[in-house]
Amino acid sequence: MTAEPLWAENLRKVYPVKGAPPVEALAGVSMAVHPGERVALLGRNGAGKTTFLRIASTLLRPTSGTIRVFGYDVDVTPERARPYIAVVPQEGKPFFHLCPREQIYTYLRARGLSRETAKSRTEESLERMGLVEVADRLAITLSGGQRQRTMVATVIATQAPLLFLDEPTIGMDPFARREVWASLRDLTTKGSTILLTTHYLDEAEALSHRLYIVERGAGHRDRDGGRAQAIGGGDPQGRPAGRRRPDGGVRLVRGDRPRRGGPYGDRPPRVASASSWTSRCAATSRRPWGR
Repeated sequence: MTAEPLWAENLRKVYPVKGAPPVEALAGVSMAVHPGERVALLGRNGAGKTTFLRIASTLLRPTSGTIRVFGYDVDVTPERARPYIAVVPQEGKPFFHLCPREQIYTYLRARGLSRETAKSRTEESLERMGLVEVADRLAITLSGGQRQRTMVATVIATQAPLLFLDEPTIGMDPFARREVWASLRDLTTKGSTILLTTHYLDEAEALSHRLYIVERGAGHRDRDGGRAQAIGGGDPQGRPAGRRRPDGGVRLVRGDRPRRGGPYGDRPPRVASASSWTSRCAATSRRPWGR
């Protein structure tokens, strides 16, 4: 039994669909996250990032495969794994009838922290996330970005050994995003491990020690290793799987191929002129500004 913060092997999740073929959200994911790491999952909508985080955080059961948090199987003994984790869900919102200060303090007390510790961490988290001015306003009166900051502040205050953050900075302004980044870096220096999903390339580059591209339920390529490490099949320590997906399945995170002539290679990008666009619209009996 491994003591890694997160360890998954051949994890699959299939959703049955009435009157249609089943949807395979995860296709044999294998990976390991080491202590003190910040690992990012990058991919487009529907790639399987949120499904993986929901299974890892005991919110969803896998179809097959094994996933462990600090040695505890999250499918067999989820109650043993939950004290070690804290989660910012993708569409999570603070309780509308609580203010940010009450939200954070109540959550910490529910996790078993003492009153003194919960109070000090609440104030520290509010200040760190720039929520002091709105700390006593009901969540229902806050903006979307302030609510998201409240959710992140709540999880950061736990200082849990393993944090799952599903698009944690969505809706935040650039200054708030950087405060979140700084807080997450600080947590890993204190021993926490972080697995996050994001759509922002700059966020993935700035935060992650290792970066995986997730595509059609499979993951590809460790940014740090310079090789095609598949979390979709293969060894959970990151060695490539013996069989690749039909489409190749590897997406470059940092380009190994030198680019000449700018980001488009040797050829400049083709840009359609206004006259050519108008001609094409006329050929199809459509005006460029609509009917």
